[in-house]
Amino acid sequence: MKLSVVIVNYNVKYFLEQALHSVRKACQGLDAEVFVVDNNSVDGSCDMVRLKFPEVILIDNKENTGFSKANNQAIRQAKGDYVLLLNPDTVAEEDCFKKVCDFMDSTPDAGGLGVKMIDGAGKFLPESKRGLPTPDVAFYKIFGLASLFPKSRKFGKYHLGFLDRNQVHSVEVLAGAFMLLRKSLLDKIGLLDEDYFMYGEDIDLSYRITKAGFKNYYFPHTTIIHYKGESTKRTSVNYVFTFYRAMIIFAKKHYSQKHARTFSLLINFAIYVRALAAVVLGFVRKTLLPTLDFVFILSAFLLIKNYWSEYRFESQTAYPKEAVWLNGIVYTLLWMFGLFVAGAYHKRKTFLSVLKGVTAGTVAIAVFYAFVDDAYRFSRALIVLGASVAVLVSYLDRLLIYFLSNKKLSLSLGGELKTIIVGNIDEVSRVQDLLVKSKSQSEYIGFVGIDDSSVDDHHFLGNIQQLADLVEIYRIEEIIFCSKDLSISHIIEWMGKIGRPDIMFKIVPEESLFIIGSNSKNAPGDFYTIEINLLLNKPFEQQKKRVFDIAFSILALGLSPILVWFQKKPFHFFSNWFQVLLGRKTWVGYAKSENVKLLPRIKEGVLSPLDKNSRILNEISIQKLNFLYAKDYSIEKDFIILLKSLRSLGN
Repeated sequence: MKLSVVIVNYNVKYFLEQALHSVRKACQGLDAEVFVVDNNSVDGSCDMVRLKFPEVILIDNKENTGFSKANNQAIRQAKGDYVLLLNPDTVAEEDCFKKVCDFMDSTPDAGGLGVKMIDGAGKFLPESKRGLPTPDVAFYKIFGLASLFPKSRKFGKYHLGFLDRNQVHSVEVLAGAFMLLRKSLLDKIGLLDEDYFMYGEDIDLSYRITKAGFKNYYFPHTTIIHYKGESTKRTSVNYVFTFYRAMIIFAKKHYSQKHARTFSLLINFAIYVRALAAVVLGFVRKTLLPTLDFVFILSAFLLIKNYWSEYRFESQTAYPKEAVWLNGIVYTLLWMFGLFVAGAYHKRKTFLSVLKGVTAGTVAIAVFYAFVDDAYRFSRALIVLGASVAVLVSYLDRLLIYFLSNKKLSLSLGGELKTIIVGNIDEVSRVQDLLVKSKSQSEYIGFVGIDDSSVDDHHFLGNIQQLADLVEIYRIEEIIFCSKDLSISHIIEWMGKIGRPDIMFKIVPEESLFIIGSNSKNAPGDFYTIEINLLLNKPFEQQKKRVFDIAFSILALGLSPILVWFQKKPFHFFSNWFQVLLGRKTWVGYAKSENVKLLPRIKEGVLSPLDKNSRILNEISIQKLNFLYAKDYSIEKDFIILLKSLRSLGN
């Protein structure tokens, strides 16, 4: 057997399916086998592999064993002359495997091989070729010299920026995303070092290959798309510690005691610097918009107060200073709470969400206004004027952040992306239907045919040879390629020809219910799909659920002298109340069922959708009930379930 392909998967079902489609095509004409080692995914990955790719050898682990151990499980069973370690978030060209195997056959000193990688926007990934992280190379990388002088032979060794990316080169380190290895050599030098849970194992194995007298080659005559690049949330503290600790393991294993100590000191210093930077950056990202809202809304309110006071009373001191400040802060916080509930702090921010949020906050202010002392009820007009200014200021905040993030101005804050589909009419119609059903943020402009056979269709814009011009004419922001009608090689070619970092490229695999892509190596891949269009998948909806849990807990505590008399187990009522408040439970969760692990994760529920259903349901009905709860989740539904089941809060 010529080739054994090994893919380790962990909760990336949709990426995995697309990768396997490309692997199936790339294996044609080769004597090959494919392994998928699943590290205890809960997203239905294993069921998908069994159903759609019966030829794949599936190893279904019941725990997350880590990257090295999982790969080794498959390598021990592999029968191929070559073993390819491949990430699940990759897409290979149709002739990729044949080309790399032919190169290895004709290059006896090749122990390992990597290829040219691009991200979801078609941009070359520098980690396609790397140097060994010696202390000096690590120093230049950590302190930014490698970024400042990427093509320098002294400072640019980490990504070997001085080597032509379009020429074959002998390199020191291969990327674990695509790592072709000679099986006979692995039998001699050993498999992946299982001391590495994730990261570092590719460097370790690459180094052992060169120590054994073989070479690692960078082979640019075939290209793969690698959606996530090195970006497994590289700004997170967890990534920083995991990655740099792996570097310490490598240093202690392969360097002299003196060099290992120097390297470890340098890496430990880097860990705390990068970890601090990650914490600060994460905090700034999460708090920037709320901070801007608070400062600008409050400032605008105080400014409006001065103008209104001057206009109404011909004096800027007509209102008591202490009351103005207190009211201003309370009003601002209530408007911000309204913005949060309306989704104006969520990823998809719109003018409508801002308007809804400020309106909700204004209603809350009206309630507050009715109950406060007369000294603090000095002007309804200021509330109305303040709300108007709050809408304007909040919207301008979001426009500013969108402009700084995307380097372009959009009054719709990104809104719907101008989208074209590239493919033939039958597949285009299927993708159109998928866009509608998945409720994607896409404004469908039309489609580009592979030929002129669809010229009579009113959505037909032109043929693929005109794609670049059509993108400019219609100001396209998203291109969806149909891989049934267009090879991965041609898709990659067109991504390079268009070469626009502001355009999102996506691919829809044949017969699949999803469209997948990514616009950056530093951003996780994203997708549209019918299967997983569940509201509870969205972080914002889960945040709303948590806010509702806390709010209802406060209400339940206030009514506890009454509620406790209706509970069969009063002690359990207070136990549930306490656990919900701490975030260990939620008031309404899923009913017990076998399909729960396939749904968005939420805490165990005190109640469930079953509690408002008087009929006795079978397992299939319960599964459907849970699915509909996750799909159409709303605070109103939780509240109705709780009202109908007040006697069961002590369950």
